[in-house]
Amino acid sequence: MSIQHTSSLLGAACMAVALAAAPAWAAGSAAPQAYGPLHANPAGSYQVDPDHSGVQFTIGHAGVGRFTGVFKQVTGSYTFNPGNPKQDKADITIPAKSLDTFMPQRDTDLLAAPFFDATAHPDIHFVSTRYVPQGKDHGTLYGNLTLRGVTKPAVFHVRLIGAGGVAYLPKPWGGYLSGFVATTTINRMDFGMTAFATGLSHEVKVRVEIEGVKAAS
Repeated sequence: MSIQHTSSLLGAACMAVALAAAPAWAAGSAAPQAYGPLHANPAGSYQVDPDHSGVQFTIGHAGVGRFTGVFKQVTGSYTFNPGNPKQDKADITIPAKSLDTFMPQRDTDLLAAPFFDATAHPDIHFVSTRYVPQGKDHGTLYGNLTLRGVTKPAVFHVRLIGAGGVAYLPKPWGGYLSGFVATTTINRMDFGMTAFATGLSHEVKVRVEIEGVKAAS
């Protein structure tokens, strides 16, 4: 048997093992379909999928730049009814200690009392009060944001990304899903986070990305 023939057999065997080990949801046709948002009815009550949701924040640094951090854990629920926006609501909780700015010492400093004071105030919490639709896929979500033990009104600009049945994902991620992006700008001074007033911007841009799994009706 030639070296070339042996190499071909080994290559074929490796390919067979890789295909056998691939999860069922990763299987695709020879001609992959194009990616695109789902446009089914998003109405319903949903539980937030913490594995596909997160929060980003961006703050100015030293008057010369910006940096972005994340919160890696999000839990909660929401109800969305395009036919009756008065029924729309959201209740979202973010553990402060899920903060990650990709620099351990900075994370430690931000979680301390001058900033998030995460030991005394472990959760960031948002509860909506009303939703005002602006077109089919956009709207404004009003509510109260509790940060560092202080509750203030907050307004999020919301965009629906997509909704529909996703049968190929295994539990707990699969099923009837919907997803939103919500953005706002808050003033950290309003929440008593006054440290480094000249070194860090007072305004903080926030971006929340949510995927939810529809509850059984």
